[in-house]
Amino acid sequence: MASPDLNTPDHTPGYRALLRNREFAGLYAGFTLTVAASTLSGFALGTLVDRSTGSPFLTAVSMYGATFATVLGATTLMSVADGSRPRRTLVALQAVALAGACAQAVPGMPLAARFALLLLLGFFQSLNTGTRMGLLAEAVPASAYVPARSLMNITAGGTSVLGFALGALLLRHLTPQGLFVAAAALTAAALAVTAATVRERSIRPPRRPGLRETWTTNAALLSRTGPRALLLNLWVPNGLIVGCEALFIPYAGENAGVLLAAASGGMLLGDLTVGRLLSAAWRRRCAFPLRLLLAAPYLLFALRPPTPVAAVAVFVASAGFAATLPLQERLLAVTPERVRGQVQGVESAGRMTWQGIGAAVAGATAQVFSPTVTITALAAVSVCVTLASRPYVNRARWVAPTSPRG
Repeated sequence: MASPDLNTPDHTPGYRALLRNREFAGLYAGFTLTVAASTLSGFALGTLVDRSTGSPFLTAVSMYGATFATVLGATTLMSVADGSRPRRTLVALQAVALAGACAQAVPGMPLAARFALLLLLGFFQSLNTGTRMGLLAEAVPASAYVPARSLMNITAGGTSVLGFALGALLLRHLTPQGLFVAAAALTAAALAVTAATVRERSIRPPRRPGLRETWTTNAALLSRTGPRALLLNLWVPNGLIVGCEALFIPYAGENAGVLLAAASGGMLLGDLTVGRLLSAAWRRRCAFPLRLLLAAPYLLFALRPPTPVAAVAVFVASAGFAATLPLQERLLAVTPERVRGQVQGVESAGRMTWQGIGAAVAGATAQVFSPTVTITALAAVSVCVTLASRPYVNRARWVAPTSPRG
């Protein structure tokens, strides 16, 4: 039986068909190796900081603080993601990541220097993501974009879990510097795969990426109600629910692992169902209900349910994270081809940042109120944001920016 044609407009390909596309396979493999390297490096740095300082705050910042640097990349040089030579840009950014991973492996580096390096790499990682996703939108047809993102989302989650488990295992035999070396090796492999499989794009018009180009496109993106509403739905509800998840330990204590596992399982099921089984028309119809599903079950926490009931609620709710896929598809559809990489980079950086904000807001609020009250309140706000922005999401379209005068 003939394999499905990836270029048939109305056909939604499966994961195996996508992986037979050499360029997508290269982008996917490079992405997976990069996530694995980042996970190991973050675990190594967190361990090093914990052993050196004993500070839970500094340890948490060392493991997740790089996400905040992505905002700087999104607001300054993200336009490089849509340059006329995206392959060259992606390879260069992978080389920067390799240099950073090797630098972290140097023994005796002061913690202040390690934190500065962490933020610098977070900045370049945001540009890497924008460039990679811009190439992804060109490497696969529009009908394959959601399955491609679904596969990447699933792999990123699984790789992070396995990376932390592998890091804990390796630390029984290696020092944190040894983990940094392993991360550098994975980053080098990602660089080699990217250089060998991703081809240069000749269809892009020449551009001068820079601050002004980035600001012009970002201003157009955020000044229009439609694209702004799409970004709002991609950032805020996700971030608020990640804040709920950040309170599982103070809420459930020793049973927090059950809730975290339920969240991971629900997210996996949602991504598989929406990314692989639903047609484009059904994805559009399900985006709004899924976004409500993401938050509504958490309202049950107001009753402080027993752990099995709470786990079911979390599992069902986490399937709602899959609303990200049709919203990303809609954002791609309303974005001109010449700025797709930048817009997707801004979306990714904003989503990561809002997850950090959600966790910080949840932690600060739970210091004053109980975790139960905080989880319920965050879920209620998430529902309100989804309801209030729905009319604007339905009318989303792009209005081209006016070119700045030089």
